[in-house]
Amino acid sequence: MLLSFRTANHRSLRDEQQLLLTLNYGSDTPADVEWECVPVVGLFGPNASGKSNVIDALIYMRNLVLDSLRESEPGSGIRRSPFALDPVMREESSTYVVDLLLAKVRYTYGFSVDDTRVTEEWMYSYPRGRKRTIFHRELDAYSYGEHSPESMKQVEGITDSNVLFLSVAARSKQDLVRPVYGWFGGVLDRKPMVTPFPRSAEFLDRSGYLDRLTSLLRAADTGIESAEIVDETDAQFAERTARLGHLSRSRGSEGYSLQRRKEVLFRHKGEKGAFPLGLSDQSFGTRALYEMGIPVFRSLDRGTLLIVDELDASLHPYLSAQLVKLFREPSTNPRGAQLVFTSHDATLLGRIQGEEVLHRDHVWFTEKDECGATELFPLSDFKPRRDENRERRYMAGRYGAVPIVNDEVFATALSRRGEAGDVPPDIQVHEDQH
Repeated sequence: MLLSFRTANHRSLRDEQQLLLTLNYGSDTPADVEWECVPVVGLFGPNASGKSNVIDALIYMRNLVLDSLRESEPGSGIRRSPFALDPVMREESSTYVVDLLLAKVRYTYGFSVDDTRVTEEWMYSYPRGRKRTIFHRELDAYSYGEHSPESMKQVEGITDSNVLFLSVAARSKQDLVRPVYGWFGGVLDRKPMVTPFPRSAEFLDRSGYLDRLTSLLRAADTGIESAEIVDETDAQFAERTARLGHLSRSRGSEGYSLQRRKEVLFRHKGEKGAFPLGLSDQSFGTRALYEMGIPVFRSLDRGTLLIVDELDASLHPYLSAQLVKLFREPSTNPRGAQLVFTSHDATLLGRIQGEEVLHRDHVWFTEKDECGATELFPLSDFKPRRDENRERRYMAGRYGAVPIVNDEVFATALSRRGEAGDVPPDIQVHEDQH
């Protein structure tokens, strides 16, 4: 499980910011679980306050760990996004650190990178509570702990300056680093209406997710009664073959072969029975819930971290709350999966149908200072009472992290002023036609 994440000099996160997932309010946690950190974190704040940048930094760290060995050519440097509003920060390294609890052993892993190379990288473990160095790297100088095998020291010779040592060591079958590398490999992410997960009918049939997705959609009152996987019709196959054949001939690349596809049909209850509709015929909200279901199930099944930007995109607050509850409740989350998400939906801070959605440990806020730098801070800084109305207090600005809107300027910007001659020509022509 993720205990904490720290980062500095990433997009709007100029100074080091830390997201802590450790427990502050043990009384809010179910009595029958032994979680040492929270299963859910929700980030709230105004538009452009840096919520998405917090999770983007964590995704960037995961991607660099998993991909730096494969994608970084020698001497090609490192892609990164330092704080753009201060030219000094372009010359400073960007830093990323996680604290993890894996099989009851705590690990700390982190690295700093600039535009050309890894400037520092380290990993420590804490078996029986005592700090143990696995490796520490400063530029091209490496040091190791007494329990690190000699074979690990040989890895540094094949690690380029712009590649993470962890990436190479894990691929070289160094057992000491495999738990941390494996954790990064399990981190899932999803952005609004974009999914990195396969959603073909074959995948759903093979994975067994179709029945679970159908149950989820049926429970959400989408009008779906059942679902089935059917073969592509002869007409659909012929049309697709002809279309792709035309494209291949126009590009001078003939000689392709097509496999007949399968597709998922959802049966909706109608006045005269159930009617099948494809995924493209579903509502925007139904498709959003469908796409969300796959990573949610995978995360819960594997006990991994799921990162979601804009959890509430196209979802009713009640459905968002139900997804949060899947991670919050031990009965549906026995493997300790975690959900970190951003949202603008303040109703998630309160009660929905009489039930608290997020506990006090689950809520964090972001806001920007006058220099455009993001500050990340928890609800617990305000010493909230368990029974206080957090939704109302947030909307009243008691916690900060709300937009400061000048009503007069806002209204002026949206209103049309002046005579007809002040209207841009294209708008004037449109109005004249009416």
